[in-house]
Amino acid sequence: MEKVKIGKIYRHFKGNYYFVENIGLDSETKERMVIYKPIYERQDSKIWIRREEMFLEEIDQTRKDNITGQKYRFELVEELEKDFTK
Repeated sequence: MEKVKIGKIYRHFKGNYYFVENIGLDSETKERMVIYKPIYERQDSKIWIRREEMFLEEIDQTRKDNITGQKYRFELVEELEKDFTK
């Protein structure tokens, strides 16, 4: 499995963009956890944590809420060609 890159921007399959702050370890299982924040205004939280395995998991490309048509839940953004947030 590919590892998440710290300091990079990822796009969620629903179209929003997130900045990966760091990788942490679960204190009990030592599982890698991605610490990331939205790069858009949210009222509910400024920082999110998700298991790296889930962060990089494959999703059904035919899901109605997969507006980007991505293969993975989060994908590294090399270049912003299309802003799905608008």
